[in-house]
Amino acid sequence: MRIVFEKRQEVSRAIRVLVPVLSLVFALIFGAVLLLLSGVDPFVAYAAMAQGAFGDVHALAETLVKAIPLMLTGLGVSIAFRMLFWNIGAEGQLAMGGLAATWVALYASQSLPRWSVVPAAILLGMVAGALWAAIPALLRAYLQVNETITTLMMNYIAILLVSHMYHGPWRDPEGYGFPGTARFPEVAWLPRIYDRAHAGLFLALIAAAILWFVLQRTKWGFELRITGENPKAARYIGINIPRLILVAMLVSGGLCGLAGVCEVTGVMRRLQQGLTVGYGYTAIIVAWMSQLNPWGVLLVGFLLAGLLVGGDQIQMAMGLPAAMGLVLQGALLFPMLGGSLFAEYKLRIVRSEPQDAVLSQEPLAKEAE
Repeated sequence: MRIVFEKRQEVSRAIRVLVPVLSLVFALIFGAVLLLLSGVDPFVAYAAMAQGAFGDVHALAETLVKAIPLMLTGLGVSIAFRMLFWNIGAEGQLAMGGLAATWVALYASQSLPRWSVVPAAILLGMVAGALWAAIPALLRAYLQVNETITTLMMNYIAILLVSHMYHGPWRDPEGYGFPGTARFPEVAWLPRIYDRAHAGLFLALIAAAILWFVLQRTKWGFELRITGENPKAARYIGINIPRLILVAMLVSGGLCGLAGVCEVTGVMRRLQQGLTVGYGYTAIIVAWMSQLNPWGVLLVGFLLAGLLVGGDQIQMAMGLPAAMGLVLQGALLFPMLGGSLFAEYKLRIVRSEPQDAVLSQEPLAKEAE
């Protein structure tokens, strides 16, 4: 007897709702056990997390600050994942988007009309992220190079390049030795909604709406879905898979680059350490937990950002070790991520026939012949 995962032929709406809810309940129970083992009342800790992430407008604004890059990078990687292209390079694409936007803010803003500086930074940042993603896409599409390795390796190249720029050529000469560029001119600032929350939220909403429409109502979206579900069928009906890979990765990298633009123009307003803090890797979790649904990416990104902000809050409010917040975040994420597997697959018990029974049937089979 053995247990196997079997892909569901059809996923009902009840399963799509029930599995995440049960995963969340199990995650909270698991997190509560860890808190109890640490000598902390789980009800008090969860209340502190909720208060820290959603308790007032300032806390909500900080949650949105973390949610916006998670939403945009989550949307980006979900496009690539739909056709089974494993884009692990969102972190590097985000970094390149921030680098390109910084060049516009520092060196091109004086020669551009004031109204065009932010749009130019957004456009160039998306192009930089897209071109960075195009390199592993071309290697996979035409040379069959494993994209998991190339996208991951290119993260380190991008991160080190960005670090070199704000430590070296672009370092602020009046920064008193602090590694970072000069502060952007005001014309290059992304407008803020409240506190540090900025207009990148509206860009994420627009991007999700466009992606939903494209995936559900266009031929390209159909080709993307069918390629991810059955590549052999996609080739049979004449879909140009190499071209589809390239276009999908251009879109994916562009959205991740947009996340970098929002970080440097909306939050930091300069290029400095702290641009690449793992949003691109967390986006993988966001994409899978949302089942690659654009609207689901927004919701999961917001909730996950609340978990990140709330985890930091309990460290300060309850005097817990710095690592406890990260441990609790992982304890809550793993059951939820694992639970998403059961939305697409079901467990089936396969009973193997006893060896004696198989041997006893062999003479009968020979007699029948």
